[in-house]
Amino acid sequence: MREPGAHARGREVWSNSATWLWYFATGEIKIRLRERPGTPEFAVEYAAACARAEAVAGGSGEGETARPKAGTLRWLCVAYFRSAEFQRLDASTQRARRRILESCVAEPIARGARETFGDFPLKRLTGKALRVLRDRKAHLPEAATGRLKALRRMFSWALEHDLLETDPARDVRRLPHATTGYHSWTIEEVERYESRHPIGSKARLALALLMYTGARRSDAVVLGPQHVKNGWIKFVAQKNRNRRPVTVELPVPPALAAIIEASVTGTLTFLVTEYGKPFTAAGFSGWFRARCDEGRTTALLGTRFPQSGSSTSGREWSNGARTDGNLRLAEPQGSGALHSRGSPPPIVSQGHRASRSGQRRSMN
Repeated sequence: MREPGAHARGREVWSNSATWLWYFATGEIKIRLRERPGTPEFAVEYAAACARAEAVAGGSGEGETARPKAGTLRWLCVAYFRSAEFQRLDASTQRARRRILESCVAEPIARGARETFGDFPLKRLTGKALRVLRDRKAHLPEAATGRLKALRRMFSWALEHDLLETDPARDVRRLPHATTGYHSWTIEEVERYESRHPIGSKARLALALLMYTGARRSDAVVLGPQHVKNGWIKFVAQKNRNRRPVTVELPVPPALAAIIEASVTGTLTFLVTEYGKPFTAAGFSGWFRARCDEGRTTALLGTRFPQSGSSTSGREWSNGARTDGNLRLAEPQGSGALHSRGSPPPIVSQGHRASRSGQRRSMN
């Protein structure tokens, strides 16, 4: 940290158990530093105050907010959002990453401070500063990890385009986070849901599409009659479809075919809203959550999938897993297999491989 020199001085005042320091720069600007000297937070706050004072001394002024100052974190974010790499991401990924990065640049450098991390000069952006950003979400470890991941993707792009010399997040570790994972439905819970939502209902159709195809929610809402041909269902997974498209093909189990036949469906999608329009992935999640509440079961975000073509009683199950709010099939347990009764295994290409049971597994 640069110590105050001839152009700056500080004084310490105690008030309400908090340390207030004033930073003066040639009489042109006065900034209150709210963190305790010697802490990482103070180092971050001081560096940002120096950059702000230098900008004012250089004639850039404090009122220029429409165009970010070159060489700052905000400036890098704006450049990244305009990049071809960012534009190639799926729309949902763009929204999520933009939201995370914008929350980072809007984060004040100290409690109550007007200066934000967006004004932080890249040349002074160190692992210490990024750990402060990470630790602001310490109460939400997954959110803290999300910040690091988004920043690392942006820094990787910046390094490739010579906008950074080093990756400041390289030595910043994720916060440890222990979790038991997402709830897996028991056979009793499936039976309870099915008893509440009989065949012919939209809720039963939604469960069947998720259960018998292993589709993510983003896939389930776009599946329709055009994806079924000669007893097979074929679709391109929505996740990564713009970067690394994955085509999934699998046989339609008789139980699923019977439920589709007995249900009222849309023209292009099996599942439609009360207004006859396709669901969005987010809208479907809320709707399905309500149907689960009616059946007194947990939302199907991580679940077990039944054996194809069998009745509820005696079903064999495989583990389900959740990735970014979506569903995917994972390795089966024991000898139970979705296609163990003579059905041909699904064909999965580009980025996924078939497991021993023929179910698709993510390579990520």
